[in-house]
Amino acid sequence: MILLQAELLELKANPDRRAKGNVIESGVEPGGPTATVLVRKGTLRVSDIILCGEFYGRVRALISEEGQRLKEAGPSVAVRVLGLNGVPDAGLEFSVVEDEKAARELAEQRANITKAQDLENRSKVTLENLFASLAAAQSKALKIVVKADTQGSVEAIVEALKKIESDKVTLEILHSDVGTITENDVALASASDAVILGFHARLDSTAAEKAKHEGVQIKLYAIIYELIDQVKEAMAGLLEPDVKESVIGSAEVRQIFELSKGVPVAGCMVANGRIVKGKMRVRRRKDVIYEGIIQSLRRFQDEVNEVRAGMECGIRVEGYSEFQVGDTIECYTTEKVAAKL
Repeated sequence: MILLQAELLELKANPDRRAKGNVIESGVEPGGPTATVLVRKGTLRVSDIILCGEFYGRVRALISEEGQRLKEAGPSVAVRVLGLNGVPDAGLEFSVVEDEKAARELAEQRANITKAQDLENRSKVTLENLFASLAAAQSKALKIVVKADTQGSVEAIVEALKKIESDKVTLEILHSDVGTITENDVALASASDAVILGFHARLDSTAAEKAKHEGVQIKLYAIIYELIDQVKEAMAGLLEPDVKESVIGSAEVRQIFELSKGVPVAGCMVANGRIVKGKMRVRRRKDVIYEGIIQSLRRFQDEVNEVRAGMECGIRVEGYSEFQVGDTIECYTTEKVAAKL
């Protein structure tokens, strides 16, 4: 259908002009930066000078999808190009130019414009946003550096990480790029207390040694879902654990026994569950009026560790003597549970 439509619409491109097209994918291979491009107009040839965004270079090789080396690529042909001095973003337009010096100057000019825009976009601290900045600095944050084998992988990972929603922890991507994990990446992570995540990325031996010396964690992945899940776990790990409370049992105060020494004893009937030595609270008409620890629990004259529902007992709490008939004594335990985003 595509071929039929192209024929009916008489879609044509001029092959006898300098090539123009777009980058489909890019990455770093042992031979250097590579870009898979789709030629839209003209014919791209080996030794042409190519300009793409803030990168340029002379075409050293054109490789087809079958891995064969080509001398030229015409309109609608996709080829892998070797020879650029950097890794361009997918979707950027490339064009063939006549003069290498002019290409270099234009590429440098574009790079300077990008740097200037980045500096302008950095927010300045003002009196109005100073407190917001300080509060943000004190909040929980996971900082990461992302390195992958292709530009498409980098974009997919960054996009997936940005979709992780959490009001409690922020995720800050300090740097994302294509290529090998280097000493510069380790230095950035060390200075910012960040973690380096590599996806199908190689690790320099010098970078590995520096990471070990600096205490920087480098995690390598081959499956993107594992990377995303572990980032979520790491973000949750920054949170303080939630304290979960479980009520063990409750008892009703039936009578107060005054003693010659110390605090009085509350004579109780265990209503439900069980009463044990440990954390307790006193409720009076649903209001909590005291929290403390049961230090003495007696069944008749014997000191016991627990009393079950339907039984009577005597409860003594060191430092508290304000029991009244009708009060409810609750026993409870607390445990720390890992927080979730």
